[in-house]
Amino acid sequence: MTVTLGIDFGTSGVRAIALDGTGQVLAQSRAPYQIEVIATWQPALWHVLSQISPGICAQVEAIALDATSATVLLTDQHGHPFGKPLLYRDACPPELTTHLTAIAPPGHIAATATSSFSKYLQLSQAGVQGDFWHQADWLGFLLHGQRGISDWHNTLKLGFDPETLAYGDWVAQNTALHLPATVLPPGAAIAPLQPKVREQFGFAPDCWVCAGTTDSTAAFLAATGTPTIGTAVTSLGSTMVLKILGDRRLDDSRYGLYSHRLDLEGQTHWLIGGGSNTGGIILHHLFGDRLPTLTAQIDPTVPCPELYCNYYPLASPGERFPICDPQKATQLTPRPAQDELFLYGILTSLARIERRGYDLLQNLGAPVPHSLFTVGGGAQNFIWTYLRAQLMPFLRSPIHPEAAYGAALLARSFHK
Repeated sequence: MTVTLGIDFGTSGVRAIALDGTGQVLAQSRAPYQIEVIATWQPALWHVLSQISPGICAQVEAIALDATSATVLLTDQHGHPFGKPLLYRDACPPELTTHLTAIAPPGHIAATATSSFSKYLQLSQAGVQGDFWHQADWLGFLLHGQRGISDWHNTLKLGFDPETLAYGDWVAQNTALHLPATVLPPGAAIAPLQPKVREQFGFAPDCWVCAGTTDSTAAFLAATGTPTIGTAVTSLGSTMVLKILGDRRLDDSRYGLYSHRLDLEGQTHWLIGGGSNTGGIILHHLFGDRLPTLTAQIDPTVPCPELYCNYYPLASPGERFPICDPQKATQLTPRPAQDELFLYGILTSLARIERRGYDLLQNLGAPVPHSLFTVGGGAQNFIWTYLRAQLMPFLRSPIHPEAAYGAALLARSFHK
């Protein structure tokens, strides 16, 4: 019986899920961490591994890990981090934008202000030296111990071309920063677990670590099971990420649109979409623990007044998709006196932004969605789900709501 382990580093927590060959969950664990503080990453990884019983760990043949796209860090030649990470939502300084767009090809996702490439340029201009890692790359390194390895999905926003399977000639601008030299298909075998990790948690000697993916791609795999052209997934976590499976690649930096290569059953498909900075983070910021109580006071059969339905809720300035504007400000006025009505207006606005995103995808050439699955904590809010279903009647329940499940499915594809 094949057992695989998937580990998901999202924006607010870490989750691990072990699956058997039939897709049954054998074990799962979770831990909090602070994405802004690298010192919390490894303890959180060790914690979720420690919560999986040694008996199950001994059966695991392969491990795959996903993490937030375009969250990057620097380390020395031994893999020891220094400085603070630059997060997925961090935009390069405005004065760097002109330089960025002059280097990257027109329309390339790397030309956006929050891309990995923009962060690479920012660090290059700061004159630092070291190894440049994506979050998933470095976390995988803690397990297998190999430097300079990444995957197709995490390197897309760094300028790696998933069709030519090489970086663009325009990428390497500063040899003082070492980019991942080996870029593998997600799920490809990298190396066995390091002996010290294997022994600490009870894994078998032949347990391998695979190339990973981004958190939203792992969520897509978890939700859909066997996707077809037109299958779509919205991840409602701290942010809101839209993805739809297509048969051709679409990229357009004007809208923060990009495509991940996803090879399924021997055929190349493209996972088309973008990530918005709207989502659960603003709900937590505005309402905190009162969110369930306020939600229960909303009657979705009574329409929200239109005056409060055109917000653009952002926790901090900047938007990636369906509007690509690193300076975009939040719009939360006018605000009603009743907090439950304010929440109703925000949820309605979020549903409209999501619908706007799928309409934009179609206008740019993506397929018409026939099924829309939802993952992430936002899927648990029944008012939000009701409002979304009114705008997107093709809403469906996911196969599994956790990205870690998708990472475990990805690990099944490994071969030594």
